[in-house]
Amino acid sequence: MENYGYTKTENTGNQQQTNIPYRSEKKLPAALLGILVGWLGLNKFYLGYTKEGIIQLVLNIVTCGVASIIPFIEGIIYLCMDDKQFDDTYVHGRKPWL
Repeated sequence: MENYGYTKTENTGNQQQTNIPYRSEKKLPAALLGILVGWLGLNKFYLGYTKEGIIQLVLNIVTCGVASIIPFIEGIIYLCMDDKQFDDTYVHGRKPWL
């Protein structure tokens, strides 16, 4: 089964549990996109939030870039979260904004 950007931590019973730490595949790229080019809404598009990415892009055009502070802060929040919490909130939970 494909993992679509995250690793499973569930133990199905027959498998031996390994001590491999949980690692999110989307956390670091989403955080870097938010910090570096968040004014384009690329962090939202990367996480699959098309509507929110368009909103972010339009907000930055209307406010002449002032709204780019939002994805910058989101990128820092992404980096501060642990991988499991990030995936539970933004990949599985589909929380689009802060």
